[in-house]
Amino acid sequence: MAHPNVELIAALRETARRLKNGAPYAWGNHGTCNCGNLLQVITNLDKDEILHYAQTGVGEWTELAEDYCVVSNAPIALLITRLTEKGLTPTDIHNIEYLQDKEVLERLPGGFRWLKRNQRDDVVAYLDSFANLLEDKLLQQIEIPYQQLMQQERLTYC
Repeated sequence: MAHPNVELIAALRETARRLKNGAPYAWGNHGTCNCGNLLQVITNLDKDEILHYAQTGVGEWTELAEDYCVVSNAPIALLITRLTEKGLTPTDIHNIEYLQDKEVLERLPGGFRWLKRNQRDDVVAYLDSFANLLEDKLLQQIEIPYQQLMQQERLTYC
C-alpha cells in the first residue's frame, strides 16, 4: 500500500477533480489514462509529453511499473520514479490503472463494488476513495502527546 502523505493525497484529489471537470481521458492512451492523468498533476507534464516518454517503454503502466529500473536514465523510468517518490508502489500503480485495490473499493460511497477501468466516473470515485483511505491512514500515524500537553497546561496556570 502507498505511503500516506499530504502530497500524494492532494495529487489524487486534484486528478479526480480534473477528470470530474472534463480533462481529456482515454484509458488506452498513456498520457490520458488513469496513471497518465495522475502524472500530469504530479509532474506538470502535458499528456503528449507523458505519452512520448511512456512510449520509450513497452506495455501498459502495470508492466512499466514492474519493469522500471531506478538507476536507468530511460524517460519512462523518470515517470515511474516520480510516482514512487510520491509514495506509490508498483502494485499501487497497477491498482490505479485497473481500479482493483479491495481496500480502496471497500471505501467507495455506497460500499464495495467492482469498477470499470475505462469509465471516467469510476476513476474519479476510485481516486477520491484512495485519497480518503490514505488520509485516514496518515491521521492514524499522528500521535498527540496528551500527557506532555497536560503538564504544560498545569505549569501555565500555576
